[in-house]
Order: sequence, then C-alpha cells, then structure tokens
Amino acid sequence: MLRVEPGSPHPGGATWDGAGVNFALFSANATKVELCLFDSNGRRETDRIALPEYTHQVWHGYLPDVRPGQLYGYRVHGPYDPAAGHRFNPNKLLIDPYAKALHGDIRWHDACFGYRVGSPRADLQIDRRDSAFVVPKCVVVDTAATWGDDQPPKRKWADTVFYEAHVEGITARRTDLPERIRGTFAGLSDPRVIDHLVNLGVNALELMPVQAFFDDRYLVEKKLANYWGYNTVNYFSLAPRYLSPGAGIDEFKVMVRRLHDAGIEVILDVVYNHTAEGNELGPTLSFRGIDNASYYMLAEDKRFYFDTTGCGNTVNLRHPRVLQMVMDSLRYWVEECHVDGFRFDLASSMGREYDHFDPNAVFLDAVRQDPVLQRARMIAEPWDLGPNGYQLGNFPPGWAEWNGRYRDTMRSFWKGDDECLPAFASGVLGSADLFDHHGRKSWASVNFVTAHDGFTLADLWAYNEKHNEANQEDNRDGHDDNRSWNCGVEGPTDDPEILALRDRMRRNIMATLLVSQGTPMLLMGDEIGRTQNGNNNAYCQDNEMNWLAWSDIGERDQAFFEFVRGMIAIRQRHSILRTRKFLHGDRVDDNGTRDVVWFRPDGAEMDDASWGDGRAKVVGLLLNQPDEELLILVNAYHAPMDFVLPGSASGRWRVIVDTATGEIDPPDRTVEAAASVPLDGRSLLMLCGKCG
Repeated sequence: MLRVEPGSPHPGGATWDGAGVNFALFSANATKVELCLFDSNGRRETDRIALPEYTHQVWHGYLPDVRPGQLYGYRVHGPYDPAAGHRFNPNKLLIDPYAKALHGDIRWHDACFGYRVGSPRADLQIDRRDSAFVVPKCVVVDTAATWGDDQPPKRKWADTVFYEAHVEGITARRTDLPERIRGTFAGLSDPRVIDHLVNLGVNALELMPVQAFFDDRYLVEKKLANYWGYNTVNYFSLAPRYLSPGAGIDEFKVMVRRLHDAGIEVILDVVYNHTAEGNELGPTLSFRGIDNASYYMLAEDKRFYFDTTGCGNTVNLRHPRVLQMVMDSLRYWVEECHVDGFRFDLASSMGREYDHFDPNAVFLDAVRQDPVLQRARMIAEPWDLGPNGYQLGNFPPGWAEWNGRYRDTMRSFWKGDDECLPAFASGVLGSADLFDHHGRKSWASVNFVTAHDGFTLADLWAYNEKHNEANQEDNRDGHDDNRSWNCGVEGPTDDPEILALRDRMRRNIMATLLVSQGTPMLLMGDEIGRTQNGNNNAYCQDNEMNWLAWSDIGERDQAFFEFVRGMIAIRQRHSILRTRKFLHGDRVDDNGTRDVVWFRPDGAEMDDASWGDGRAKVVGLLLNQPDEELLILVNAYHAPMDFVLPGSASGRWRVIVDTATGEIDPPDRTVEAAASVPLDGRSLLMLCGKCG
C-alpha cells in the first residue's frame, strides 16, 4: 500500500519536490478522482488511489513513495449526462492536463470514446470499456535543468526575420545526420542544420506545433497522418514523435540552448483554441472526461459545442481555472524551457466573448498584465471560423499579427491583377491603415507570402490550381483562392524560358517581402525551391512531399538561396527598411525632405488620379532618412518600362538589387540622378543614393 497524504491544491499536475510527488487536478463537477499508477511499460495498472482532498474545486494528494519516471493517469467519476454538459466516465483513463511528458501513443479503438460507438443513441449511450490499454500514460518529470549562461537573444522586433519550420520536415531527409535523430529536436539542433539558418540570415525559428498531439482516427484509417499537428491534446508535454529514442524534455532544452547560442530565437506555434477531442462524437482522452462543462464552450443545448475553430470544440478561456491552465502553460514554456514567444493558431477564438471578438477579452487582458509573458513575443493568427472572425489589425498593443491581406495583395500584384497598386503600397509601408493605432509599431504586421497553409513559393509560380488528390478528399480540400500563376505550364517543365520566368517571379515577391516595413516571415525551404507538387493543404502528408529535399538542390535553387541571403543582408544593412514608426511622408530635415515619396514612371509624384488608375502596375518608392536614401522601382507589367529617376543627394544612384538578373550589389552599376532607366517587365530594381 502506497502512503497517501493530503498534499496541496497547487501547483497543478504531478510535482516532484525531491521527497515525493504532489498530484493536483481541477474538476468542478466531479464526485471522485482516482489516480492510477502503471508499471514502467504502461501496460499494467499497479495502483488505484482516490485523491483524498478537494480544495477550491481541485482534487489533490501527496505520495511520498512516488518518484520521477512514474507513469500515471486519472479516472474521474461524475454524471454521464451529455444533455447537461457532463461526460464523466471512470472507465476511461485520462491524460493529466498538466502532464509534463507522455509515454506511448494513442491506439485507435472504440474504447477511446466515452459513448458506445455505433449505438442508435449516439453519444447519449455510455461506453463501459476500459480505455487504459489504448491511451498514452502521463510521466512524472523532474523539471530541473542546467541552463548555464543561456540568454535569449532579445532582438528588437525591427531586426527580426522569422522562419516557419517543421521539426520533422527540416531534417527528415538530411542523410548527413544519424538516422536516429532525423526528424527530431536533436536533429534540428545539429550544427549543420543551424549553420544553414545562420548562413541564410534568419534569426527567429517559428516551429509548427510541438505540444503533444495525435494522428486523427480518420487519417490513420486512410494511412495518412496529422503532419502539421494542429490538434493538441496536452499543453505542457512535447509530441513524443519529435524526441529521439530514449530522450525527454532535455533534448528540447538543448535545442533551444544551441539556437540561442547561434543568435536564433525559438517561437512555438500553439493551439490553445481547441483540443484533439473534437465534437460530441470525438474521443474522451483528457479534458472532456475531467470536466467537459468547464473546459469547453458549450452551445445553448449543452450536449453540443460552441465551435469557432472548425475542429469541433472551443476551449473555454472564460473559466478562471481553464484560463489559469493556459497561462501556466505559457509561463512553463518561457521559464522552464526558455522559448522566446508564441504564435497563436486561430487567435480570434481566444479573444471571443462567444459571438463577438473583444480586444479586452479575459485572455488578452491576462497576457497583457503578466510579468513573465511581457518579455515574450506574442503573435496572433487573427482569424477563426466564427461570426466576424477576421480581426486583422484589431489585437491589442504588444501583439504582432500574421498579415494575410499582405500575402494576398503581393501575390495578386505580381501576378499582374488590376486594382492592386494602393494595397501594394500600403503593404510595403507596413499596413498602417490596419496597425497604426494605440501606439502600435510597424513591426506588428508579420508579412509573409507563403506559409505552411497553401502553396510553397516554388509552387506559387508553377501551378494555377491546387493538386490535393493525395489527401484522398477528391481535391475538395484546401483554398481555391491561391492567386498563383503557372507562368505558362502547369507543374514541372524543362522549358528554359518558363523556368527563368518562375525564378524571376520568386525573386520579385521575395525581394518585396524583404524591403517591406514590418516583420518578414519565410517558409521553410522556400529559399531552396521546396515543392509540394501543387498540394496546397499538405497537412496529412508525413512524407517526402513535405520534407526538405536537401540532396536535390540544383544550380537554380542554390542561386535563389544566394539571392535570398543577399536580400536579408541588405535588409539588415539598411535601417530605413526596418523603421519602428509608420512612414506617412513626414519631413526628415529642414529642406523639406520627406521620409517617403511615391513616383510615377515619368518622374512625377503620384497623385489621386494615378492611385485611382486600376490598371497601373508600375511605381517608384523613395525612402529618406538623414543618412540613407533608397529607391525601389517595381514593374508588374510583362513589358519593360522606362522610368525617370528622382534626384539624389549624392547626384547618382547605385543599383543594389535587380530581380531581372538576380544580382545583389553588382559592382560599378550606377545611374545619374534624374536619368531615365529601362525597368524590365516583371522586375524590381533597388537603388541607393546616400547609403548610410
């Protein structure tokens, strides 16, 4: 018999204090909570202990004889009454919401579900089979770590370049790494991988979800997988698939330390808006069986869920204990694991008061006042699937936001669509119409042209239509509004003219991204031509469609890598491309020089009639600071256009970027001020007067 003492209601989860383990689990509506201990392989339940105390809706107990490494789970008793919002079922072994590690993976079986699968009463008929043999077990963890002198880079927002990456995808095909660490945190922390990021010039690695998730049953039955990982089941533990054999949280911490040593921040893509338990017909793995009515937002008919995520449920951040769990989780990753920030999936759901978004919602207010999270980067994906879900520009001060309008505008402009020029100009200057309020800075706009969701950069200029047949949904899934162009041939081609045009289009949009005010984000592999063969929703493809093909980098893609690296270097060299404040044509000296001026091809300033010309696709942008003067000329027409240059304080302009040729800092290429220069069709030319 194990000794059991009252213990403490806080902190949540299983906490090793050097002498024993305290267990604490919140459930407002349970009638009894049993702690189940398992043997070292998780197959046999060795002890079942009723937690002896219930304080402030927290069940708790202290076990002096338990040590780190112990496997455990919970069985929670209470009413099984879906119509009242309660789905307690003590036959189901449940994952501790505060578990710091999981042992094993889910094995899909009807016993995973709290109701009798196939019953004519659907979720109203309780299932009494024990699920312990098919669900993962929690692990008691000693969180102590030796960090040495690890220091976050603490880089200014204006100097940050994000790189969105997938832990497995970035190393799964690195044949120069030991096979056992490919696709893991250990592989990502290998110096050869970090060197690629450093050489490219990115300095903030945004990792797609790494918190514990599982492959959905319907995907497993199709022999597919949840590659992206946007169905979290636990907010404190890592997905076991990204750990090398026998490794634990220390492997993640070593990765963070090595990236910090290289000057690279670590940002986690997190999914606090919904969980892997889905709708009323989903499995009972954790929250649903612990206290369904507290953890989830329920519809007026409490049997069903108020779903703004499209994933079956919405986490109830209005409940103080649920909010506490999310805040504890965020602080855990910052304080214990030294991550530098978070990108919040479907963040509009987290700012909702049911049917409307509120920038002063409880979660957003809690983040704003939290002393730990004040030093972390907070980035919103500012939309969800609920009413008025698109909230771009409406998050509170201190937040940055993925700017989907920027992506769509830049794609349309370079594709040659009409009616794009004013939106193009706004995006290049940081989308002030969206973000210039409440003291927000230009870095609040996270600019991107590609992300995990959609075409890669290579596919953007190789496909007119999505090709998602491999997802086994008859090509119905994924976006139809891609704003892409195949440059004349759908998919792969050997035509040298089309390949050259595709390369130029890649350079055009990448150069635009890296000269725009705001915070740029690149997608993993875009710099070396990664393709998904036209699949724009490769969420279920855990295979070479998604993995970076390091051995297949040819001359064209190597040349593009050098171009991207050069563009990032130019961005970092010229502070005028990284201003914190928004540029509105204000004077910068006593001579009347303005910080930004837009020009027509004839050298005259843009006027209302010029901006109103829906067919206009060529424009010049002059950026001025006391010690810098940059001119950016863009031509989205297919034909060349002569452009009369404005005057320069130095009397001449030096070309530093030419997307028509791919040149960065070509030697001795200068043009006299006020001269007329030919601007190639579908190209961007960047020139420097006073170069700082």
